[in-house]
Amino acid sequence: MSKKIVVVGGVAGGATAVARLRRLDESAQILLLERGEHVSFANCGLPYYIGGTIANRDSLFVTDIPSIQAKYNVEIRNFSEVIRINPKEKQVLVREKGGREYTESYDELLLSTGSTPFVPDMPGKDFPNVFTLWNVPDTDRIYAYIQDNKPKQAVVVGGGFIGLELAENLVDRGIDVTLVEFADQVMQPLDIEMARLVENHLRSKGVRLMLQQRVTQIENQGRQVVLGDGQRLDTDMTLLCVGIRPNTALAKEAGLKVNQHGGVMVNERMQTSDPHIYAVGDMIEVKNLVSGLPTMIPLAGPANKQGRAVAANMLGLEEETYEGSMGTSVAKVFDLTVASTGENEKQLQARGLQYQKDYAYSLVHPMSHAGYYPGATPMTLKVLFSLEDGRVLGAQCVGFDGVDKRIDVIATSIYFKGTIHDLKRLELSYAPPYSNAKDPVNMAGFVAANYTKGLSDGVSVRQYLDNKEQYTVLDVREDVECAAGTIPSAVRIPLPQLRERLSELDKQKNYLVCCAVGIRGYIAERILKQKGFTASNLMGGYRSWKDWTQEVSTSMRQDTYQDKLPTQGQEITLDVCGLSCPGPIMEVSKRIADMQEGETLSVQASDPGFIRDIDSWCQNTGNALLSKSAEKGIFRAVVRKGGGAVQQSRDKEKTMIVFDGDLDKAIAAFIIANGSVAMGNKVNMFFTFWGLNIIKREGVRAKKDLMGRMFSLMLPKSSQRLSLSKMNFGGMGSRMMRAVMKKKGISSLEDLIKQAQDSGVRLVACQMSMDVMGITKEELLDGVEIGGVASMLNDNDRSNMNLFI
Repeated sequence: MSKKIVVVGGVAGGATAVARLRRLDESAQILLLERGEHVSFANCGLPYYIGGTIANRDSLFVTDIPSIQAKYNVEIRNFSEVIRINPKEKQVLVREKGGREYTESYDELLLSTGSTPFVPDMPGKDFPNVFTLWNVPDTDRIYAYIQDNKPKQAVVVGGGFIGLELAENLVDRGIDVTLVEFADQVMQPLDIEMARLVENHLRSKGVRLMLQQRVTQIENQGRQVVLGDGQRLDTDMTLLCVGIRPNTALAKEAGLKVNQHGGVMVNERMQTSDPHIYAVGDMIEVKNLVSGLPTMIPLAGPANKQGRAVAANMLGLEEETYEGSMGTSVAKVFDLTVASTGENEKQLQARGLQYQKDYAYSLVHPMSHAGYYPGATPMTLKVLFSLEDGRVLGAQCVGFDGVDKRIDVIATSIYFKGTIHDLKRLELSYAPPYSNAKDPVNMAGFVAANYTKGLSDGVSVRQYLDNKEQYTVLDVREDVECAAGTIPSAVRIPLPQLRERLSELDKQKNYLVCCAVGIRGYIAERILKQKGFTASNLMGGYRSWKDWTQEVSTSMRQDTYQDKLPTQGQEITLDVCGLSCPGPIMEVSKRIADMQEGETLSVQASDPGFIRDIDSWCQNTGNALLSKSAEKGIFRAVVRKGGGAVQQSRDKEKTMIVFDGDLDKAIAAFIIANGSVAMGNKVNMFFTFWGLNIIKREGVRAKKDLMGRMFSLMLPKSSQRLSLSKMNFGGMGSRMMRAVMKKKGISSLEDLIKQAQDSGVRLVACQMSMDVMGITKEELLDGVEIGGVASMLNDNDRSNMNLFI
């Protein structure tokens, strides 16, 4: 006798199960109940329809109900919501769109009810211009609102996959986007240094990031978003993407076992605590294939595989098991690809594993394919592994091309419990347009193996910044590279000269070797260790240092500086795509040396560090950067040889060293800064010691040592807490001054600071002062750069007015 199988939910796992059930049993009675209008639609494509990448709405539907019914001979009832399960009678209670209710019996029941967006319970969440994105009706609402209202600015709340995809597609529609994220990073599957790459790319595309911030309410008919620290963001539309919750109310009411997160507990056969009820997709708990622990992984790939596996089990055929998931995922962030698999450091540490005791990682910056073949672009690949047996535990990759390929290879290795030594030995396809002879996956394995064998001791940028007193940085890059910037206080000896200049080094010191991306650093580390020195290698080199310490400005799509200056002769072109650091800067240096004064050089590069390095290189070599831009992993800059343009900028540049943290002096500093900008000056403000309190933001909790916490208790939390230098009277004086300024229509200090940032005033915080006073970068206002005395002196050299306040 054929079975009657009822499937609740027609997206991903449910739709896959229906098709598989019919292929396995032509006689089974199959009924699919879906509370919405559509089944089998492309959830993951919804943001791209909003952005216009997917032009045809019909493309979002994998198929339609008549086609499914005809192809598989199944019954589908949409607008039919299951509101109760009666396991004892093996029945479900169904409510139709019109309100009619009826019962439907089953032999086996499959729940595929998925999840829904989590909407915080806050004032304003129900305004008509506040949205979530989860299904086709949500998409239609957002699309129609944009078409009808032509919004200029939007706030996206949440920095996960959906939030970032929405931010990208709104920018593509010409909308200014601010993204608010409660955590200290976007994309939680990534470790923080990898997330920083994504954050910098978002900023370069014009997205304003506000990390460690939460939205408390939405006001003014949805036109203003209020943050936890009191800031108000003007907006035309708000999109809430703060997370999801499993739809398990039915399962709970039916008495099925659920975990602490509300996820339905199933066995390997996708069977719940009731032997006749099965479940798949976002709503269930699965086993983590790396740790073996229970978890929830709401991804389309696992849901579809579960839907396929459960069919045979429901039909009583040969058992098919679902062993678990490792959360392999990939996302597009503008022209960047971001992918991960397995566990990250947060997950490893959450289960008690310690870095450099239980696990370690390799970090490499390879090219997507052979550098000499056109179109090669860089990527950053991080592989985590066990120190006990070398087993690969997880990996993350960020880049422009070939990212998905590398993560898929490593995901396969993890599935078969591969080790870093397996990564070394993998024979992967090679041809110059597709890879290197030593693939990035191989390179990550080589670096990891060197660590386990004691050949190299890798130190991350975070480790160095937390323990700077333990290291003396040795920069082994060429002089032309160092002209674009160095780590403060670094000793500089180019690698080719190192063996001859070892006498300049002290064997009592612990040297941290730095090069561009880590390769020359490893060579130098091996030389030093074999000569009796204590040495380690900065993982990822100076590129990782810049990724971590220097934020990219918003926006870098097209920045033009001195495009009205006269040029002489023809424009010379230079294509250095495929060259990794230091290649691009060195080639620029060589070409500029052969040019005539006033001629321009148009450079095209694929190394993301180039677009930042060229700024500093021009400033330090007396050449003028006329413009720079970035698009789809290609970075372009136009450089004018000679100091004519630089000399003109000196006449219109001012630098202020802000040492004092008194309210009246801070106001004076920013009034001067804003006035200087209004008169056509470029303005640099260097904040040191007590002046750092002016550019702090309130409400940030940062991890600090004892001295840092003590300083935090004694120092003002932000500009709003500053005192007057005279007549403060326990804070009464500062309140009186603010009240008078407001009454007379004078901008507050906070407004002056915002005006300065909006006008392009460069705010730089002194790294040394931050270290002394226990102030972290997270405590500073968005857009504040971190620099040292060299940065300040470089600004002073260009300025014709220097003030000490």
